[in-house]
Amino acid sequence: MNTPSIGSFGDQLGPIRIVHVWEPMSGLRGVVVIDNVACGPSIGGVRMQPDVTTEEVFRLARAMTLKNAAAGLPHGGGKAGILADPGGPDKQRLVRAFARAIEPLTDYIPGPDMGTDETCMAWVRDEIGRAVGLPRVLGGIPLDEIGATGFGLARCAEVAAPAIGLELDGARLAVEGFGSVGRHAATFLAELGVRLVAASDSRGAVYDPDGLPIAELVAAKRETGSVGGYSGGKVITKEELFALPCDVLVPAARPDSIHEGNQDGIQARLVLQGANIPATAAAELALHERGVLVVPDFIANAGGVICASVEFHGGGQAAAFEAIAEKIRRNTEEVIERSRSAGAPVRRAAVDLARERVLEASRYGREACLSATAGSDPTQ
Repeated sequence: MNTPSIGSFGDQLGPIRIVHVWEPMSGLRGVVVIDNVACGPSIGGVRMQPDVTTEEVFRLARAMTLKNAAAGLPHGGGKAGILADPGGPDKQRLVRAFARAIEPLTDYIPGPDMGTDETCMAWVRDEIGRAVGLPRVLGGIPLDEIGATGFGLARCAEVAAPAIGLELDGARLAVEGFGSVGRHAATFLAELGVRLVAASDSRGAVYDPDGLPIAELVAAKRETGSVGGYSGGKVITKEELFALPCDVLVPAARPDSIHEGNQDGIQARLVLQGANIPATAAAELALHERGVLVVPDFIANAGGVICASVEFHGGGQAAAFEAIAEKIRRNTEEVIERSRSAGAPVRRAAVDLARERVLEASRYGREACLSATAGSDPTQ
């Protein structure tokens, strides 16, 4: 695993702890990054991918610090990674072993992420007694099943689109990463009249300017393993999706999928970041300078962690949806207004908002591990 020094990507905000897990006999390799706990115990997903790195997990943990603070949740930011194929036969054994290894890290609450789901969180809770995003039968609110993150993206769009004069009814949508986040985002946006014209996943992509039927895409992905298995529309490459004519783009896959190599081809007027850290800093700034409204990840995709927090504190699904709608609409409106007032990118305004809330929390006796002079954003 890539293990750069903390100084190569940390700052006064964190991380406060990086723990590497390695069990040569079982083949388990993983990492936990607890970035900051000023607002409360950290909460964040467990990512299972064979190429996950320490720096990626840190960037994701920092995004969680900002996301939780911006949403006004009583949690700090953390993230974990297991270096393994999520489709492998040893998944349950590795997840359970990882859970046992992180049991002493009581200021980190695991949740589902790319490569893990509510079943994995049930295994984690069975081992160590704490996890969020649990199956409904265990009293949880299954984040992927109800589409909490996608629901939040739609609520974000309701505020962001009018800010740039974009009418959502009839707007064209492209989704990069038609998985648990992307397909639910498409579904909830469709309720607002948005028309899905392009979708991709790790194995293929498809395009139809007249619109793609979401239910049929879901069925094709279930049957063939990819949206590319849908019989209608035009088969395209995953990279071609970014240059298609559309009004709204939702990147909902891996980090840095929007970069210097494809930023100039993006035609969307509104980018809602469904994935965590889906764009490089340079690409995001270039889009802003072209007049594209980019709502950063920790504002736009906070629905999942808001839902997880509601679950952790004993609330139900109805309360989770209510909290998601209220918090994401409010924060989207505030960061867009701050951005315009300061003449700064939306991310800068969002980072300032989140940092202010973390700094305020730190004054009330939580872990004082940050400085009022902290101003960088190492998620980018």
